Amino acid sequence: MRKAVWAYAGVLLAFLVLDGLWLGVLMSSTYRELLGPLMLAQPKWGPAVAFYLLYVSGVVFFVVLPALGRGSARRAAVSGAFFGLVAYGTYDMTNWATLQGWSAQLALMDMAWGGLLTCLASLSGYWTARKLAV
Repeated sequence: MRKAVWAYAGVLLAFLVLDGLWLGVLMSSTYRELLGPLMLAQPKWGPAVAFYLLYVSGVVFFVVLPALGRGSARRAAVSGAFFGLVAYGTYDMTNWATLQGWSAQLALMDMAWGGLLTCLASLSGYWTARKLAV
């Protein structure tokens, strides 16, 4: 149980910091340009918080805990990247298929980010649990 709690904390912290930098600093103007009127002036915080809490739970359950069981940081990284690609791909491909104004460029960029972000957050959760859950 301690490993799961520390893994969750490590994944959540990395995810929030990295995604905050990505969305708020590095790519905010790009998203505004690509999404135009689809984007809200201010995000709806309730659904955003629910997404982060749920997604991090999935990363811990499906990626980090199995990697800890095998003692493999590589497993955490590879599985995390794949989990992120699948999860973000589901969202982006559905939006690309159903929403006017959702471009291939946006879908591919966001899927690549989801894979990288989840890989790094998974590694953070893996190493946090390994070092602090003794």
